[in-house]
Amino acid sequence: MPRTRTYVAGMLWPDVTASRANANLRSSLWRATRTGHQVIDASTQELAIAKHIDVDIHAAATRAHQLLDMAHPCDDILTAQTRADLSSDLLPEWSENEWVLIEQEQYHELRLYALEAMTERLTAAGRHGEAVASGLAAVRAEPLRESAHRVLITAHLAAGNRGAALRQFEQCRRVLLDELGLEPSQALRSLVPCHPPQPPEPEGAALQKTPQKPRRVMVRRPASDVLVEGAGGR
Repeated sequence: MPRTRTYVAGMLWPDVTASRANANLRSSLWRATRTGHQVIDASTQELAIAKHIDVDIHAAATRAHQLLDMAHPCDDILTAQTRADLSSDLLPEWSENEWVLIEQEQYHELRLYALEAMTERLTAAGRHGEAVASGLAAVRAEPLRESAHRVLITAHLAAGNRGAALRQFEQCRRVLLDELGLEPSQALRSLVPCHPPQPPEPEGAALQKTPQKPRRVMVRRPASDVLVEGAGGR
């Protein structure tokens, strides 16, 4: 959407005076026009990205919302390209600019939910390898997020890879303990047993166990100082 020149200049150069920011903006626009490509539509008062320009973040956000709408199929966007687009944050190198922090957090949460939804959709479709790849992307983006581990564990289990599911659970457990001092939730623990159950003890096994020998101690006779061995205690 169009923005006023003053607003854009203030966002891009917040640490200088308004006149200096406007001068920087004019210089940047002049250099942009010399590239030979119309990237920005500019008037005397407003600026906007040219209508024919596709903005990757807009396309990724649109696909993310489609993935989250579980009432509608979206097989056409269950692709490696969608996973790649949702695996990157918004302007990660601009973290020191306060005006972009809210936008970064909003998109970060959106793409995490979308990656989890994508994992669930791929798992349901039987595309287990792609489901695991999407789940791993979600876990990499937020290792402390239990829901990301959950969809990844579910994808492993759907593929019949119980060992991989158990390893993923143990990784989640270590991260939560190391970083937060927390155990995984009951919902996550119910997916994969933490430890294999112990086999039942055979009947009569207790009777076959070797009894412990009595403890041997030294005692004194009352009438002498001679030490003798005895089979019991005092």
